[in-house]
Amino acid sequence: MKTAKKTVKVVASVFAAAPALAQTTPPTGTGMINPAFNAARPRAVYPVPYGAPIPEEIVKVLDRVRDYLAANSPARVVDRRSDAEIKDFTQPNPNATLERGAFNIIGYEWGVAYSGMLLAAEATGDRRFRDYVDQRIAFIADKAPYFRAQMQANGQGGQGPQAGRGGGINLFRSVLNPRTLDDSGSMCAAMIKATRAGIGGNVRPLIDNYMTWIMEKQQRLADGTFARNRPLPDSMWLDDLYMSVPALAQMGRLTGDAKYFDEAVKQITQFAGRMFNREKGLWMHGWVQGMSVHPEFHWGRANGWALLAMTELLDVLPEDHPGRASILDLYRAQVRGLADLQAKDGRWHQLLDRPDSYLETSATAIYAFCVARGVNRGWLDALACGPMAVLAWHAVTTQVNAEGQVENVCVGTGMAFDPAFYYARPVSPTAPHGYGPVLLAGAEMLTLAKTGKAVINDEAVMFGRATGM
Repeated sequence: MKTAKKTVKVVASVFAAAPALAQTTPPTGTGMINPAFNAARPRAVYPVPYGAPIPEEIVKVLDRVRDYLAANSPARVVDRRSDAEIKDFTQPNPNATLERGAFNIIGYEWGVAYSGMLLAAEATGDRRFRDYVDQRIAFIADKAPYFRAQMQANGQGGQGPQAGRGGGINLFRSVLNPRTLDDSGSMCAAMIKATRAGIGGNVRPLIDNYMTWIMEKQQRLADGTFARNRPLPDSMWLDDLYMSVPALAQMGRLTGDAKYFDEAVKQITQFAGRMFNREKGLWMHGWVQGMSVHPEFHWGRANGWALLAMTELLDVLPEDHPGRASILDLYRAQVRGLADLQAKDGRWHQLLDRPDSYLETSATAIYAFCVARGVNRGWLDALACGPMAVLAWHAVTTQVNAEGQVENVCVGTGMAFDPAFYYARPVSPTAPHGYGPVLLAGAEMLTLAKTGKAVINDEAVMFGRATGM
């Protein structure tokens, strides 16, 4: 028994923070293997690119994704009868709608995309990523009063059964009258990040409107945990950690008010009490009050949303906050669980612990970002976790096609209690859920690559220098 406890402690310790490694350059030899012998033997063949990440190659991937999104997510209002652009916003027009392009620039998935663009701008120094966010968030802020007036002209103030008639009103409804965490949290977090970056126009009224929903109106269980009445009464969706916690964390950072940090910590803690399998290091996707037994389906992207929520909170949560140690412990426990399940090509499966389910890109990209951020921030031991992040990023790059589309991304997915549902969910390059995660992962991997800590040592990716014989 003592031995087992000791083993668990040793395994857990490698995921704890380690002292920062000195910058290294790739060794000229091959570690302990004689170079002449090494040259004579066959080269390894990998299912994805293998080796230390190269900054220039990462930037090429980020550029392709940005250019594709810039061409396919316009910020214009058109008359839906003719698709002609509307330029006069002094008169109401019930036929006014957003030009959709391939993506909805107000959806929660695009909150992730805006966050990814901002991080890519910071990592690359390329203003085109920043301008993408500036133009679209400023557009939303500028057009919100027009569509609010349209809603009020309906005589419903955006509240009743007639609210949302007309395409533009319908799309802007989530901004003006949020009704779910999906409507509010991700976009709110992105708008706060844009505000902190000094771009996006005056979005503070929209931020406050979103936050009012999250703090005061969102459905909760008796203990204050966020819940929904879909698909069953008092359902908890793991996705809701990302749809709430980053916004709360960013609001705490923006205002300095500790109540937002406290709420974020509370939500993660109370979700974990019901939905985190500590033995596996994985989260179940759904939980319903009143069910005596909860089948555990460890859906990849939902696990990604949970890890991303913790990552975003740890980024801004004060070091002396009483909840920080428990969140960091939970984050590390999940990374340990994921490390055991990474496939040979660097990706993770749709159902994480069911290797006959398909390999999925959006979850892989989220994990690549979160683990790379943990290595860069010193939350994780680079020696143990750095190669995991690098391999995941290499896998992601194989899923970004020449056009800049992200392939093999699971479409929007509800909650279920049978495996067939998850196995059969389609994948599509127009599923919007993959783009923000890929931008986040590439930006963070670029930061990691620039440190020079990832090297080839004895033919393997490692974080540290070759030691020789």
